Amino acid sequence: MSRQTDVGEAMPDVAMTGADGQAVSIRDFAGQKLVVFFYPKDDTPGCTIENQDFSNLGPEFAKAGVALLGVSKDPPAKHAKFVAKYCLVAPLASDAETGGLSDALGIWTEKSMYGRSYMGMERTTYLVDASGRIARVWRKVKVKGHAAEVLEAAKEL
Repeated sequence: MSRQTDVGEAMPDVAMTGADGQAVSIRDFAGQKLVVFFYPKDDTPGCTIENQDFSNLGPEFAKAGVALLGVSKDPPAKHAKFVAKYCLVAPLASDAETGGLSDALGIWTEKSMYGRSYMGMERTTYLVDASGRIARVWRKVKVKGHAAEVLEAAKEL
């Protein structure tokens, strides 16, 4: 397992692909605060709730001067369907299969379920300050109340 990036370090700037098929990277948010939330898979119960919660609080994040970006390994077309199905407002990005941002952060990791090992996304959220440094990390996130907790921390940044 690779080392996890932590508070005080620069957020890696690895290219991803947005739901619209356009390139997106952390550099696109230079000079503003940013919440990057990583989740395992589009259109699954926990991931849907997490995306809806961030989207519902989108106006509050905007008022606090904080941009949002949701990231999973799902392809852009699947993100686009997910966004349309649930009217999500938080932009989504597709992380590369290998060598992506989740790999650089050390959160694409080995998991196990029912005795079977597989690679998967560790549900993790990063609050990045306007200079591109990680201000706060939430690891192994529990979805309930998470977006509101992140909003409160973002307001204090």
